[in-house]
Amino acid sequence: MRDLASGLSLAVLLASATYAADNTPVALDISGSEGVVIALEIGVGGITFTGSNKIEFKLTHSDDGVTYSDVDQDDVRGVTVAAGGIIKSLIAAHAAADVTKIGYHGGKKYLKLLADFSGTHGSGTPISALVIKGFSRYSPAA
Repeated sequence: MRDLASGLSLAVLLASATYAADNTPVALDISGSEGVVIALEIGVGGITFTGSNKIEFKLTHSDDGVTYSDVDQDDVRGVTVAAGGIIKSLIAAHAAADVTKIGYHGGKKYLKLLADFSGTHGSGTPISALVIKGFSRYSPAA
């Protein structure tokens, strides 16, 4: 069997926790990788989401780690990007945990992911996001 682990590295983009309010996005350096996939995991919704009580996941990227811009459809694969870099919206009941795979090929050095909460969230929702970096320029991958 071929060794997949030596060609991949993993990093946390959004720490696993139960959130009821916006997270503070961290800058993740993805340089050194020619392929990046984001695995956005969302547990059972803490509330019944609506158009006003919702969570929108906003992905931004940057060349310098200071000035960030919203991703657009040309930067990602696997999801439809809405205005403001929104890669996923929870606006209806979310009764089962799921994972959304987002392929990033925007070419910038840094990524940030914001879980943007709107409305009232009396109970939190379990969320995490992992970045899988592949095709490392340096082998084996860290």
